Amino acid sequence: MTDLRDTHLLVVGATGGLGAALSRRLVQEGARLTLAGRNEDKLSALARELGEAVVATVAADLSVPDGPAAVAAAAVADGGLDGVVYAAGVVAFGPLGELDDDTFDELLLLNFVAPVRLLRSLLPQLNPGSVVVHLSAVVAETPMKGMAAYSASKAALTGFGTAMAAELRRQKIRVLDVRPPHTQTGLHTRPISGTPPNLPEGLNPDAVASRIVAAIADDEASLPSSAFGA
Repeated sequence: MTDLRDTHLLVVGATGGLGAALSRRLVQEGARLTLAGRNEDKLSALARELGEAVVATVAADLSVPDGPAAVAAAAVADGGLDGVVYAAGVVAFGPLGELDDDTFDELLLLNFVAPVRLLRSLLPQLNPGSVVVHLSAVVAETPMKGMAAYSASKAALTGFGTAMAAELRRQKIRVLDVRPPHTQTGLHTRPISGTPPNLPEGLNPDAVASRIVAAIADDEASLPSSAFGA
């Protein structure tokens, strides 16, 4: 079991639909948080809500090469970290023939390249017993037509996490790959390209966040879509 009381965790994408729910749940379990995201006003509002549990906030653009390093530097300014939760990401819809280079680049940068760069920057400051949580998606298990590039970006993150779990085991750092089903975060209504398909109602973000935090506490290493139930 991992006791989250008084741990210091970095939550990236903290103001998103799932990132905010995770932040609230982690604070309920006694964790202290550094919150990272793009929008400084939203970060400040969430920090005020969570109160003294927030160690710091950092606004940064993870799509630029030095963005992840800037987040890492801010997160460890007052010492080491006990974990990182990467909950940032974007989605796009449409067939391959309509996929432009800018959309493809942004999908890969935010969903795959940024968490790789971030973990590389954080490694020297992660305490033994730390946990790295990557929010992948059900499409990493079952890629969907009309979402090929998005599916591939999430599958790449899952593959990276699997390899890193083995690589970091000797350093006593655990990697938790999370692949939740469609969740009502509102992300699908804000695609960077294309028109979202008619999707069934997704899972409740608070319920998904609770399951993820339970997996962190229970030392789980993989959280497939089937772990979230109906």
